[in-house]
Amino acid sequence: MLAPACPKCESKEATKSGVVNERQRFRCKTCGYHYTVAKLGREVDSYYVIKALQLYIEGVSYREIERLLGVSHVSVMNWVKKYGMRAPRQTDYHPTYKILNQAELGAFFQVPGNLKGAGMVVTELGDKFMVIRWERFRAH
Repeated sequence: MLAPACPKCESKEATKSGVVNERQRFRCKTCGYHYTVAKLGREVDSYYVIKALQLYIEGVSYREIERLLGVSHVSVMNWVKKYGMRAPRQTDYHPTYKILNQAELGAFFQVPGNLKGAGMVVTELGDKFMVIRWERFRAH
């Protein structure tokens, strides 16, 4: 049996190191890490991981991302930690978003007031589009 690559250092040099829960265990010769072959389970499509990280960077909260994409906020937190993402500090601006279909998006851009006074990003979200705007907090 050819040993799978080490998940820690990606080395192909490994030896068998017992069986745990009826799965072959390996020990990496390079870094000494013990691992088992990948378990079969539910894997989240990379589309959702990328989209969740994009939304996080845009300033959307974990719970909002959960509501929008239908993936657990804990998964989003784990992806942020795994990929070392950092959301920019936003003290003067706050994001707002709208979910629009193609016709609504076209109508949105035809209104001049929607294009002024805020930064904006448009990203596709399945068969719809999300418009994220950053509006300045108003001083009272």
